[in-house]
Amino acid sequence: MYRILTLNNISKAGLARLPADRYQTGKDLADPDAILLRSADLHHMPIPASVLAVGRAGAGVNNIPVAELSHRGIPVFNTPGANANAVKELVIAGLLLAARNICQAWEYTRSLEGDAETIEHAVEAGKKQFAGFELPGRTLGVVGLGAIGRQVANAALALGMKVVGYDPGITVEGAWQLSAQVERATSVEAVFTRADFITFHVPLNDHTRGLVNADTLRLARPGLTVLNFARAGIVDTEAVAAALQTGHVHYYVSDFPKPSLLKHPRVIALPHLGASTVEAEENCAVMVADQVRDYLENGNITNAVNFPAVVMPRAEGGVRLAVANANVPNMVGQITTALASAGLNIIDMINKSRGELAYTLVDVDRPVPAEVLAKIRSIAGVLAVRCP
Repeated sequence: MYRILTLNNISKAGLARLPADRYQTGKDLADPDAILLRSADLHHMPIPASVLAVGRAGAGVNNIPVAELSHRGIPVFNTPGANANAVKELVIAGLLLAARNICQAWEYTRSLEGDAETIEHAVEAGKKQFAGFELPGRTLGVVGLGAIGRQVANAALALGMKVVGYDPGITVEGAWQLSAQVERATSVEAVFTRADFITFHVPLNDHTRGLVNADTLRLARPGLTVLNFARAGIVDTEAVAAALQTGHVHYYVSDFPKPSLLKHPRVIALPHLGASTVEAEENCAVMVADQVRDYLENGNITNAVNFPAVVMPRAEGGVRLAVANANVPNMVGQITTALASAGLNIIDMINKSRGELAYTLVDVDRPVPAEVLAKIRSIAGVLAVRCP
């Protein structure tokens, strides 16, 4: 039986994908085979030696020590696209809130007192200060055209906006899902120069930290609205505060409240609501549970952030061997030599690499003896070996 440690409330829809006769799930399990989590911080938690996989029911993995787990041959799964619609809807809401000054208007209306006639007079007298503008014809810049960015771009086009996008790593499959009406920018800076609104859908890393800063904001048109539903660290909040003060930035809409901006009248700060819908939580939980289950039972890897995608149908009557290793020369040769020396016949095999890591699945004609597993495990560069 597989033991799955859950560090957050994982949707029941996801846990239901793990059959009770083969899986035990809980928050206090010792020696788990896998960990499922959402926002729990693994950086300061000892990860048991028994762990074979970590699954994040969401897209970002900043709360997971990916490098440490990679060295142990442990794939870290996430769920790209599972919460895309939820985030897209919130970005579109952010566009409308900023364009129509809805939050300020709502606060004004909530503050009114008196009888119906008094309130009606105050409404008519005060509404002019909240006059906004419409979205059609305005330009939305989208930085990051993954699952979320593509949906945001396509939705903005449907609202009559112009869209300019930038993503140097967009895949062929991703490009097919993006409307041909999205204009391509050659750099982040080019997006800033053309956008009336700009939204970011990128992970937080050394390349994206502080992406919105004093220099990039100076390139923008006056009156820019910045939307950040990605990660707090991609925005230099002090630079945004300065640009809000001068009026160069019209609104800042963020899912990551910061003390210096929290009370600003043209800041709309939300409590990290991007993926906070019942549907998104269920989608993420189902997706990550399926991926972790397929890895534990078949050794297949789908949507790991550190290992290549490797999926191979099981050969009829075969026994599967899974090897995680450093991406170095002659690794496959050493593995197959160890199998051949034991008289094991290879029925099917696949090997793929991703950066410094590689992963190999081999189906052989009979069970792999413990001494052969030990021999493969002793090969320099091998990180993990098992027969799922």
